[in-house]
Amino acid sequence: MALTAVAAAGPWESGQRTAERAIAASRDGQGKQARPHKKGAAGGHKGALAPLPPAAPEVLAAVTGPHNAPVPTKTGLAGRLGPLLYDGALGSLTTGAVVDAVSGRTVWGQRPGTPAVPASTTKVATAVASLSLLGADHRLTTSVVAAGKDRVVLVGGGDPTLTARAKPGGWTAASLRTLASDTVRALRAKGVRSVRLTYDTSLFTGPAVHPIGHNDNIAPVTALMADEARSDGKSVKGPAARHADPAAKAAEAFADLLRKGGVKVEGAVKAGKAPSHAQAADRLAEVRSAPLADLVERMLTNSDNDIAEALARHTALAADRPGSFSGGAKAIGSALRELGLPLKGARFADGSGLDRTDHLTAEQLARLLALAADPDHPELRPVLTGLPVAGFSGSLRERFTSSRGGAGLVRAKTGTLTGVNALAGTVVDADGRLLTFAFLTNGTTNPVAAQSALDRLAAGLTTCGCRK
Repeated sequence: MALTAVAAAGPWESGQRTAERAIAASRDGQGKQARPHKKGAAGGHKGALAPLPPAAPEVLAAVTGPHNAPVPTKTGLAGRLGPLLYDGALGSLTTGAVVDAVSGRTVWGQRPGTPAVPASTTKVATAVASLSLLGADHRLTTSVVAAGKDRVVLVGGGDPTLTARAKPGGWTAASLRTLASDTVRALRAKGVRSVRLTYDTSLFTGPAVHPIGHNDNIAPVTALMADEARSDGKSVKGPAARHADPAAKAAEAFADLLRKGGVKVEGAVKAGKAPSHAQAADRLAEVRSAPLADLVERMLTNSDNDIAEALARHTALAADRPGSFSGGAKAIGSALRELGLPLKGARFADGSGLDRTDHLTAEQLARLLALAADPDHPELRPVLTGLPVAGFSGSLRERFTSSRGGAGLVRAKTGTLTGVNALAGTVVDADGRLLTFAFLTNGTTNPVAAQSALDRLAAGLTTCGCRK
């Protein structure tokens, strides 16, 4: 697998944002602590102190081109990562894999082919599958169509980022307000001043509530919602109370906007379907989401479950499957097989990773990330650019901020469920080689300690030439 530079929006060097590297230089460089490790392959004993990897010597120095940099060896990587794998905070099952992004070859593994619960690192698979089938420029369209003389239908396009807010928080999203004002303008042009409003959610099928039940981490999955059905009126990410019926709530908000625009809405707003014979001429207005590339980046950076489940359904529809939990799960697996990823032991139950019956191996995740770096698949690049940056963004903002190293150097998707912790991403090692990695641990009892143990594994790669 050939690899050119990892292209991304912003000032990047070999997959690393230069501004983040500058700040990282002031944070790293003081890693003189030690951590206990259990007796294991490295010859350590439980309670003994294993030195942490040294901090990156010159974070700001330009790295060698990834093609020319030497490849770390299995022995060298085992010497660096082995002691860290025996941290008592890790669970009863801990797996890991490191892949050379240039060749696509696995250069180190700890049970790399053993399936484990991946939690939110499942979103990497969802991102790859959706981009491969839909393309980075694909947009999700919410529309309003005329259905007879005085009825209009708000048609959900499966866009969870559609916003009803006047100030959506800096995110470029399709606006329900714009859709309403454009609809009012179109109705006035037709001489219509009063309508009956229905809303169509038929794009998605099957159960709307995730198998985990009603939960602050995800709204019921429906083709029509505004602001991810967040009922607090202000949050844009993270857990928040959700409306029980997102589609009805969004449709009522749309009706209110029509009324404010001078169009009377007669009777109750009800669920219904747009006419199957509707033509382009019947479309009164539409708004389109940000490109799929942006949606994928937002999903990965913020670990957004609502976007993940919507993209899984759109992936299903693109594969001529039902837009449901099961349809999305099957479509993701099929798309990854089409890309040549071996899926032995893998199981997809949803797109977000909230379902504990999801299973992936560390090697599968690391290979997915290497695939996203392949210049033959430029449509997958948002998978890399959307990864949170250690100590700076998204779900890694508060991690890697001590003197353990890795801040600004590690880009990775996190995964956290009760008893499950995961980290999968990219690093440029001390010699300038771009590596992808995944570490999964199941059966943990202290999530904070487990996260720190995974962080040390990832940070160890940034300072590793590991060729001996």
